[in-house]
Amino acid sequence: MDSHNICSSNRPTDIQGAEETAPLIGELKPIHPPSVDGRAGCETWSVEFSPDGSYFAWSKGYGIVQLLRWPLQGIGWHGTAQLPDRGKEKTLDCGQTVWGLAFGPRTSKFARRTNDFKLRELNEIAQPLLLATGLSNGAIKVWEVETGHLCFNLSGHQSVVRDLVFAPNGSLTLVSGSRDTTLRIWDLNKSDKTAQVLSGHTNWVYSVSVSPDCSMIASVCRGNPKVFLWSLRSYTFIRNLKSSDTFQVSCDFSPDGALLVTAAYFDNWETSLWDPYTGEHLFKLQECVQCNCTIMDNPIKAVRFSSEGLHLAFITEDRELRVWELGEDEPLIESKLRHFSCGLCCTFHPQGGVIATGTRDGHVKFWSVPQVVPSLLHFCRMALRFSISTHQVMALPIPTKIKDILTYRNYQDSYDLLCSHHRWRQ
Repeated sequence: MDSHNICSSNRPTDIQGAEETAPLIGELKPIHPPSVDGRAGCETWSVEFSPDGSYFAWSKGYGIVQLLRWPLQGIGWHGTAQLPDRGKEKTLDCGQTVWGLAFGPRTSKFARRTNDFKLRELNEIAQPLLLATGLSNGAIKVWEVETGHLCFNLSGHQSVVRDLVFAPNGSLTLVSGSRDTTLRIWDLNKSDKTAQVLSGHTNWVYSVSVSPDCSMIASVCRGNPKVFLWSLRSYTFIRNLKSSDTFQVSCDFSPDGALLVTAAYFDNWETSLWDPYTGEHLFKLQECVQCNCTIMDNPIKAVRFSSEGLHLAFITEDRELRVWELGEDEPLIESKLRHFSCGLCCTFHPQGGVIATGTRDGHVKFWSVPQVVPSLLHFCRMALRFSISTHQVMALPIPTKIKDILTYRNYQDSYDLLCSHHRWRQ
């Protein structure tokens, strides 16, 4: 048995159809259609589920954010989207184009089980659910979800706030990345709303992610092949990660913090997985070789880990959605070939089963994803890796093969994801 199969889940074996394996179970359509002259404004730049999965936030273009109760009325495994309950939804008028969304406070599921008394104390304090919105003028507006009231209006960035994330330790620490090339770290518990500034990027910061133990921040910027790692504890630069000359566009930590995934493209797309503790490039996924011969420019837009750490969702110019299971040789699911409405963002529901994607023409689509029970080995690995670093694992007096599994070094170096169209033609 190959070592990577030890940790795989029971994935479906009856993939049906050569064109689509991702059931579309619902769709939200914008009120305003795309501009006929191609001007920006209607794009869904960001979609997010709240940490407990009870709310869905939709950046629906023209400065409007829609807050909807989840599940939406009529969305099920075999249903379609109907109008949600109007009594439960809220509309936030941000006044500027909304590029980034983030719910907070949020807590890693492993942090909830930790013996860290500070984290336990934070989690016991009743804090209202907030939604941070990053705007095109550089402002960040933070709203109380239940009431829809504006709590904070943060200023400091000089241009578009492209991405936002709350630290996953139950605190109100907010990290933002902007077109002004900086990252800013805000503590919303303090009366003084000035931010710690991290400088070093040379262009528009596209994506930021905070490790589950809140020790590191990862960020990528436009037109740069380097991934930046920062210390959230000392607000200092740690190192760059670089494996090729492709341009990085998105990044996300695994739920245990032992992996960092980055999405990049030049003429074709690829996603790389790294060990953030050592900076080592572990393995990568590459675009279908046969597609690469015909599509010369196929950028990837976003990549996200699932909450159980087994799956990656990513969207590219040629398809709205692909989902890959760690260690497999083909996509778990993928959407049809659609050029008229490329995806811009994606996110998993925290309890699994659904992925939401936002598109350039302002739509939101919900896709059914197989719910799996990870192996006991995978659960144990994630619980252990949340608590200890790669260096600590390597110092343990255990067999090398077990160390390889615990540090995700039991996978092959590269995976070429043959698309369903070419896979079925073989």
